[in-house]
Amino acid sequence: MPSQISGDPLQGHYRHELLQAGLNRIDQGFTVIDGSLRLVAWNDAFLRLLDIPQEMAFVGATFESFMRYNAQRGEYGPGEVESLIAERVRLARSFTPQYTERVRPGGQILAMRDEPLPHNGFVTLYTDITASRRYEQQIAQQTAELEGHVAQRTHELKSTNKRLIVADDANQRIATALRRSEENLRLITDSVPALIGYFDSQEIYSYVNQGYSEWFGYSKEEMLGRSIRDIVGDEVYTDVSAYVQQALQGQRVSYEYAMRRPGGRVAYARSELVPELDANGRVSGCFVLSINITDLKNAQTELVHAQKMEAMGQLTGGLAHDFNNLLTVVIGNLVTLHERHPQDAEIAEFVVPALKASRRGAALIKRLLAFARKQPLEPRSVNIADLVADTMILLKRTLPANITVTTSTIGEPLYAMTDAQQLENALLNLALNARDAMPDGGQLAIQAERRELGPGQVADFDVGPGSYVALSVSDTGVGMDAATQARASEPFFTTKHFGSGSGLGLSMVYGFAKQSGGGLRIQSDLGEGCSVTLMLPCVGDELEAESLAGTRPRSGHQGRQLPLVLLVEDDPDVRRVIRLQLVDLGYPVIEAEHAADALLLLASVPTVGILISDIVMPGGMDGRTLCREASLSAPGVKTLLISGYETSPDGAEGPPLLEKPFTATELQVALEDLLS
Repeated sequence: MPSQISGDPLQGHYRHELLQAGLNRIDQGFTVIDGSLRLVAWNDAFLRLLDIPQEMAFVGATFESFMRYNAQRGEYGPGEVESLIAERVRLARSFTPQYTERVRPGGQILAMRDEPLPHNGFVTLYTDITASRRYEQQIAQQTAELEGHVAQRTHELKSTNKRLIVADDANQRIATALRRSEENLRLITDSVPALIGYFDSQEIYSYVNQGYSEWFGYSKEEMLGRSIRDIVGDEVYTDVSAYVQQALQGQRVSYEYAMRRPGGRVAYARSELVPELDANGRVSGCFVLSINITDLKNAQTELVHAQKMEAMGQLTGGLAHDFNNLLTVVIGNLVTLHERHPQDAEIAEFVVPALKASRRGAALIKRLLAFARKQPLEPRSVNIADLVADTMILLKRTLPANITVTTSTIGEPLYAMTDAQQLENALLNLALNARDAMPDGGQLAIQAERRELGPGQVADFDVGPGSYVALSVSDTGVGMDAATQARASEPFFTTKHFGSGSGLGLSMVYGFAKQSGGGLRIQSDLGEGCSVTLMLPCVGDELEAESLAGTRPRSGHQGRQLPLVLLVEDDPDVRRVIRLQLVDLGYPVIEAEHAADALLLLASVPTVGILISDIVMPGGMDGRTLCREASLSAPGVKTLLISGYETSPDGAEGPPLLEKPFTATELQVALEDLLS
């Protein structure tokens, strides 16, 4: 953790503990090894997944010590221990990306992925894939059973052919029986929930079942006699041709492939090719047995995405409290300095940029929390046409002259229930991504329209049926392939070169859309540009009028004796800033560092009129508990909570909350509301 934010080593240690706690909540094992092959960082999942003793893990522990421990207990199989260790140290010193899987003595299967770091060193992720491999074995077993049924029926047909009698009447009866048998076989294969086909040595289809033909969008008659490339298309054929050639050489192969559906959706299938040999032992063709695994793939992607979002939320939430406390001190002191020397241009030259940067830092923390769904939004009815127009003003100052921007909105008023500031940030993020995808210029289009989504359309956006506002940002840039598109909204995933992108822009847009009750869809092809559609709940414009009518002018308290304020805050720097703000506003102040001291002061100073307390405090009693105790011992005292990060569930009852960092004006408004 950077030390220039605060010189207090205790706070640095606290932030380190928060970071380590966040890493320990991740299910995957995690280690960082530096260029001299020594341990820099790790988490509890690493020790648990590999059964590593706690005492072995410390900063500076050698990579070789872990290899020796594993080799001596037989983790790497038979062989001379020193040779096994030396080989793994040699591979580690190459500092290249590596992926390995290891079956541990208890049957657990671990996947280990090494990614090199700048200036040598590498990060290793350890994932338990035992359940995934077990599922693949089940699929293989089901495929084998299906093959057995097909082989049995084929054997029966061949046996029937050998028993044909030369006599015409007998031949006719047997031919009729064969036709019936073939019809029954076709009926069975058409009813099986699998894709079954057969192609010959020239890659020409001679049989497909109903499921196979529907998968590719043809009738069975249209597919027969056509080549694999003609049916599946050049893109899919490029992916599967190597497997087809292996099967035609007599090798049984299994693989997965992706296929783009009309409208841009991607479907996935797992296929197995089983060669058929003729009487001379040559391959005459191949049976194709496939299973639609699109739902499984989507479920796995959603699960991984949800786990990453949860891990990011826990990590960001842990850091938000500390950062907002720091920013409270910085912003409070800068504002006070600026207000006390308003005419000093030299001071303003330094204070104003620092104040703007500090406020951007506070806004960034809020966006990160919103992205991880840890920060409550402030939804209201937003006029989409007005918001798009305001965003266009910012874009014209940001985008280069070789990019043409157009907007399109429907004629009727269009309102969405959302957080206006977060939506504007989302549009800017999408527009800047589009700019980066068009280095040589192009066209950027922003379109807004009302859409009614029925049960058959909601799957594209992972939302419920209803009325929505669709905001689309489209460009004519380089586009994305299917693999990049599938990972585009993952946290920290980016295709930009190092230093040019954090990988959080599209992730934040995705998190904002889900938190707003909407969804996100990306449609793109390489060289064909990209279109990102943000779907938000649509509302009537009457809600806008209600929200405006609900505002009221604030009344000051000039000429009135202001009540004594008891300020409870464990951070002395934050406490000093807030005390100065209160004094400048005219409030008398007494202070307490902990909840226990605050309760003693409430009991001994009956003139306290307002209690202001931080939520997160040491000593076993937080701010909410303190306010409840105060309401019992001093029911006339009004209470206000302040926090750098609100951890209570949405809708929790209790005193009003003022989020750090805040200005003296925001504090004054909160106190006026409290006294009113």
